[in-house]
Amino acid sequence: MSKGYWIARIDVADMDRYQAYIATNGPPVAAFGGRYLVRGGTSHNPEGTMRSRNVVVEFPSYQAALDCYNSPGYQAAMAHRVPVSTADFLIIEGYAGPQPGA
Repeated sequence: MSKGYWIARIDVADMDRYQAYIATNGPPVAAFGGRYLVRGGTSHNPEGTMRSRNVVVEFPSYQAALDCYNSPGYQAAMAHRVPVSTADFLIIEGYAGPQPGA
């Protein structure tokens, strides 16, 4: 079974209020087996458009990624993010096929 991922690109308009989202999104992510691979950090944008914050969360399956996003716990956390940010948010199935050089 392929893993699932959240890939989010976010511009935060009010970082003080955004802290409530950061403080409340961890428990639902953990409940669905998610782990942060990228959570902010330094970035470089050689092509296309860029947002100020980038996040990648890995889940044990695509279904777990969907279920977490739709869970009451995450929806409550998201209510803190939406009013103070603009986001591109993808839920995507990982690739489990052959890799280069394999």
